Parts: sequence; structure tokens; C-alpha cells
Amino acid sequence: MDRNTIIGLVLIGLTLTTFAIFNQPSEEEMKAAQVKAKQEQVKADQKKKDTQKKKKEAKAKVDANTIEMTANWTPKLDENDEFSKDSSGSFIYQDTLGNEKLVAATSKMIPDSLREVKTANQGEIITLETDKLIIDFDTKGAQIAQVRLKEFQSFDNFVKEDGKIDPLVLFQRGDASQGLTFPMGNKNVNTAKEIFEVKSQSESKIVFELKKGDKGSIEFVYQLKNNAYDLDFDINIKGLSGQVTPKNVIYNWELAYRRTERLMSEQRRVSTVCYNYEEEGFSYLSEMSSDDEKAEDDIDWICYKQSYFSSILRPEKSFAKEGSSFKVNTYEEGDDRDSTHLKQYISEMNLNLKNVDNASVSMNWFFGPNDYKVLTSYDEDYDQILNYGWGIFRWINIYAVQPVFNALNSTGMAIGLAILLLTLLIKSALMPIQWKMYTSSAKMRILKPEIEEITKKYPNKDDSMKKQMETMSLYRESGASPLAGCVPMLIQMPILLAVFRFFPATFDLRQKSFLWAEDLSSFDSIATLPWSIPVYGDHVSLFTLLMAVTTLIYTHINSSNMSAQTQPGMPNMKVIMYFFPVMMIFFFNNYSSGLSYYYFISTLMSIVIMLLIKKFFVDEDKIKSKMAERKAIAASGGSKKGGKSKFQERLQKMQEAQRTQIKNKKK
Repeated sequence: MDRNTIIGLVLIGLTLTTFAIFNQPSEEEMKAAQVKAKQEQVKADQKKKDTQKKKKEAKAKVDANTIEMTANWTPKLDENDEFSKDSSGSFIYQDTLGNEKLVAATSKMIPDSLREVKTANQGEIITLETDKLIIDFDTKGAQIAQVRLKEFQSFDNFVKEDGKIDPLVLFQRGDASQGLTFPMGNKNVNTAKEIFEVKSQSESKIVFELKKGDKGSIEFVYQLKNNAYDLDFDINIKGLSGQVTPKNVIYNWELAYRRTERLMSEQRRVSTVCYNYEEEGFSYLSEMSSDDEKAEDDIDWICYKQSYFSSILRPEKSFAKEGSSFKVNTYEEGDDRDSTHLKQYISEMNLNLKNVDNASVSMNWFFGPNDYKVLTSYDEDYDQILNYGWGIFRWINIYAVQPVFNALNSTGMAIGLAILLLTLLIKSALMPIQWKMYTSSAKMRILKPEIEEITKKYPNKDDSMKKQMETMSLYRESGASPLAGCVPMLIQMPILLAVFRFFPATFDLRQKSFLWAEDLSSFDSIATLPWSIPVYGDHVSLFTLLMAVTTLIYTHINSSNMSAQTQPGMPNMKVIMYFFPVMMIFFFNNYSSGLSYYYFISTLMSIVIMLLIKKFFVDEDKIKSKMAERKAIAASGGSKKGGKSKFQERLQKMQEAQRTQIKNKKK
């Protein structure tokens, strides 16, 4: 650090110390605060006791209630068609006048005749199964109530290590709703709230029917397939001509995913609604906040995406843009679903019907993993939902990184070893670039004493142009360039950023362990903290620490040729370079451990390659002698000197103009 930086840090330290001393509470204030804290604790304890007492009294009152339950008393249902309860857990019953009574939560207090009210209102669950999916259909709405994926499991079940797979619940009853909405007469019909009849059923197919109007009907037909994550879905509408306007028939789809991975915040961070327009192509709503959009084009398909699984609805004929819209809602703190669900997805899609007298709409549901191989097998551009980056970063991942990684992973080797070999191949391919960077760094290191001499020679700000001219001449005569090391770095940067997107989005890392990491798709933890640190979290990731340490070492090696801060007010680049590895500890602590592991291995290999280049491939003494020879030839007027470059000529003109301006000011 230079003198200005040291003085600045000392002043900041003195300011903080003075602030702390003057704002320190007095002894009387500290005692008062302790007394107040004790009083608040006593009040909290008393409040807790009073609450428990009230609950016991309410329960005793309910248990003593011997009111005969007659046919005019029915259980009150909440918005999810569940029995409503009060704070003590007792059921709430109401009569035809709206009067309410509490009934203890025991089966003997609920007559069978009243229990059937809930069953009739909710509908019946019918389960169909394939080798990959278990799907529960609800006769209420003839909708898909629950989907389980037989080959996968949630993180909570994964860490049990009980040797069996509990099918992953993608969503369950109460989380999803699908149905037609349309005006009919003076009512708005929502088939999601109607009870359908099962018209026919087999092992892989089920047909639901809803009678509507005088002679009208609506059929929902589901056809499952083996060895596939999708099922066909047909809607048949008959006999509603004159009662329903075709363009007003909308298919409404709502869904709220539950947590399936280790860290809900990370799963939420990449969850959103994606859709593919017929002409404009792929698009999506914000992943960071609530967002909505009215369709700008006809829609090929719509996807509700979370970190590693998705639900996709694709019509055979595109949804019309008129009346179609998408929405994703985040849950506010304190919301009932904030601690259990990721986000709320809502879509309204115009079925683009021409008639409702004999109309048929064919669609396809996909419920499966965000696996590149699986998504591309459908040949519908589903792989666009994978966040591999945009432009060149996505191309690098799809056409370079991913094929190599898949080839290594297909051999059956440990996933950590596959990442190691992938890193080795990438670093080997980039070795010529690193060689060029090191050679440039060596030249700059050799010139460092001379550059510092030039800086001392022109200490005044008025001589900055002259100093710049002499520095550029030194670079030109010696054959060195401060930009020679930047260009190779720019070539490597796209690969560095592409990999940042690749590993967190790669399904193959999910629930794959390596060394101390339980799941390479999530963070690794060697210690759990007793509290959560803002930004950092409540755990210690060892791969992140190793990555930060190796980055710090690499930064130290590379900074040897950098000069100290010379311009007042300009940041000290050395301090900034050392600051980044420290910040990485916070940024990567909750990220995929597979990504941290890759960066750790990559940086470690960079250090090893640099040391090998220095020891066996680059002779700094030889470079120094060549630079000296070049300078000698230039000094003697040899051919290697050449004329001034255009940049040098411009600098000279600027210097002369600056001198003239200074002289005029003195006059």
C-alpha cells in the first residue's frame, strides 16, 4: 500500500473508534436496559401461560358440549375445502342462519353423514401409474391433483440413506388447479370447481365428463405412456353452441411448488414461468420478483420451472395471444406459504376455439427433470429453459463443455473425478493462452524498475504527458505491452462465465456426493453455525474456502508485476485484487459445491501450470537479454526502432498543447 492508502485506512479506523466511544451507553443506561429486558421477558412468559390456559378452557368447554348435531348443522369449510378449525384445533360447525359452534377434533364427534359433505365437495382421487410417473386425478375439476416422480426423491429423503427411493412429490393436492373458465348465461363457469363423472378408465387412460347446459358436455381425456415423462391431454366440448362464445373459453393453470432441494432460497432464485412464442421465440418472467405479462404472440408452450424439475403444457395448435397471460408471484414474509412453497404460478391461455358445438383441443403435459438429454429428446426447444447463459456463453456450454462432461460422466466414474478431468482438459486447451500471459507478465516485471524510475523522474502532475510518452517509448523499444496480458484474459473470460452457469443448471450433479459434499448441486458444509450471518449463511463451505485461498495465492503471484498506486484519487488495484477472493467466500457459500469445486481445481491448476511454465518453458534471463538487445538497437537508430506510432504522435501533440496552455495561464 502507498502512503495515501495507509493514511486513509488509519483515518477510517480513528473515526470508527471515536464514534464507538462517544456512542457507548453509560452505566445507568445499561442497567436500565437490563431491567427493561427482564420485565419484557416476564410479560412474555405470562402471556404464554395465559394463552395455554385459554386453550385448555376452550377445549374443556368443547368437550363438555353435548349439543346434538342435527342435519341443519354442517362443518365449515375453508378456501381449500378443508374443515375449518379454531386456534385450539376444534372444528367449526355452522347452521343455516350462520351461527357457529365448536366441536372437539375427535372422530366420534363427527357423524358419518356430515363427514361425507367434505368428500362430496372435494371429489374422489383416482391414481394412474407408469414406470416413471404416479399421477393422482381429482374428480373435482377432472384435474391433475398430484404428480410423483418414481426415479427421484427430495433432498430430505435423500439424506436418510435408507436404501430406498421415496418418489419425489412435484406438487400435491391443494397446490395445483387446472380448468376451463368461460361466461355462460349470467354465470362464470370454472370447471376446476365442478364435480366430473368418470366416463371410462383403464390402466393408462381415464375419461372425465361434465354435463353442462341442456345437451352440452365437456370431456377431459388423459392418456399416459410408459418410459416417458409426458402424457396426452384432450379436451372435447360438445353442444354448447349459442350458450358459450368460443373465443371466451380460457384454460386456467395455477400451481405452487413445494421445496424439494436442500436450500429453499436457492431453489426460489431460479424458479419462474417460461414460455415459447410462435414467432418471437423463448422468453420468461423475472426470477427475482413478482412479474406478469400479457402474451405478445401465439404460444407454443408454457413451462413452470423450478431448479431441477418442471411442468410443461404444450398444445397441438398454439394458444392464441388474445386473452392469454402469465404471472409469477413471490410470497411475502409472514404469508402462510412463505415457509413451505417456492412461488405461485398463474397462467390463462386462450384455446383458440372456432366453435363449441363439437370442438376438440389436443395438448401434452410434461412432468420431469430439467435434464438436457431428456428435454432435447422432445424436439420442442424445451432445453431453452436451462439457464446456460445467453449468446456465446450458452454456445460454449452446449457445444463444448456439456459434450465433454457428458462423455466423461457416461463412463461411470465418480462425478467429482469427471469434473476434475473436465477441468484438466479445459486448462490444457487454454495453456498456450496462459503461456502468453505469463510471458507478458515476465516482460512487465523486468521493466518494473525502469517504469518506477520514470515515475520518480516526473513526480509533478503537469508532467503526466511527458511521463506517458517516455513510458510508451520504453514499452515499444523493449517489445513489451501492458495490454498483452489482457487480451488472453479476455479470451478465457467467456469460458469462465459459461461454467458459472453450467454447473448450477446441470441435473447430473443433483444428489451426487463427492468427498465431504453430500450433494454437488447444493452447498457443502463442514460446520453449522449457531446463527445465520447475513449474505454468508449459517454454514461453512469448505470448497468455497479452498477456492478463495487458491484464488488469493494466484492473485499474489500475478500481482508481483503491478506497480503501486501513483495517481491521487485512483484506487489501488492491488488492494482491489486481494479484496475479490475474500468476497467470494460470501458469494459462493450457498452456491453449488460442484461449481466451487471446479473453480478451486481450475485455479489450482493455473498455479501449477504457471510454476511449470516459469521453471521449464520460459527463461526470464533470456527474455531480459532479448529486451536489452532490442532496446540497444532502438537506441542506436536501428531498424527495430522505426518511426513514432500514431498514438505517440497524438501524445506529443497533447503534451505540446498542455505546455502552451500552462504558459498562457502564467501570463
